Amino acid sequence: MTTTTLPARTAPARTGTDGGPAARARRKRMLHWVAVHAVALAAALFFVLPFVFVFLTSVMSDDQAMSGELWPHEWNWSNYLTVLRTPGFLDWWKNSVMYAGLGTLFTVCSAVPVAYALAKFRFRGRRTAMILVISTMMLPPQAIVVPMYLVWAQQLHLAGSLWPLIIPMAFGDAYSIFLLRQFLLTIPKEYIESAKVDGCGELRTLLRIVVPMAKPGIAAVALFQFFYCWNDYFGPQIYAAQNPASWTLSYGLESFKSAHSVNWNLTMAATLLVMAPVIIVFFFAQKAFVEGVTLTGVKG
Repeated sequence: MTTTTLPARTAPARTGTDGGPAARARRKRMLHWVAVHAVALAAALFFVLPFVFVFLTSVMSDDQAMSGELWPHEWNWSNYLTVLRTPGFLDWWKNSVMYAGLGTLFTVCSAVPVAYALAKFRFRGRRTAMILVISTMMLPPQAIVVPMYLVWAQQLHLAGSLWPLIIPMAFGDAYSIFLLRQFLLTIPKEYIESAKVDGCGELRTLLRIVVPMAKPGIAAVALFQFFYCWNDYFGPQIYAAQNPASWTLSYGLESFKSAHSVNWNLTMAATLLVMAPVIIVFFFAQKAFVEGVTLTGVKG
């Protein structure tokens, strides 16, 4: 009698959701996605919640703002009108716009040619000049504030105004020059050489070729300078403190807070009005800002 041996059946490979390699890889990817987004959400809430608290407090009534409650019973939008009608507040706004606008314009117009020369020109002492520019960033403004104030106040008679802060920006800013120089190093020299072959001089090459290609870097420098001027408290305190007509929002907000120390709703409304332009400008220019800051470190 002949016995027939049947071949042993092999178990199917586990590729489904029963704990196989593919399922473990999917679970790992899912856990990684959840972890990354949870951290991102926590970070977003960490930065957003203070603004939400300021906004909610700004539309509360006087009594509720002092009670510690988080959600307003009534939305008092008139708080913003009260702040805007405060004597001097609109003047502070105009002064801040003038200071930030002219300061940004002067800084960009003065920093671009200097950065272009340090990045693309070949001359003796170029490295020394760059070291001198960088070394000025190590000198804090508090170290020279006394002699500078004496010059502006006694020699030029400009104390009590913002011009001692605006005029020096027409002569360049070390950080802006350094940042733009790093960005201009990423522009291939072939473009500049081609423009010169076509008959363009240095100024025309700068305006027609370099500036359009350096828009992200220029935008980053402009935003940095705008934020600095808008938020500057030390400068207006030194040069414009004795003249309330020349106060900026950053300095005038301290006076407003002292006058309305028990009205937290009005203080928060004024704070939000001071922050609003910076938030709006960064919201619309964040793409150019991030691109400019990123590309400045590509080449050293």
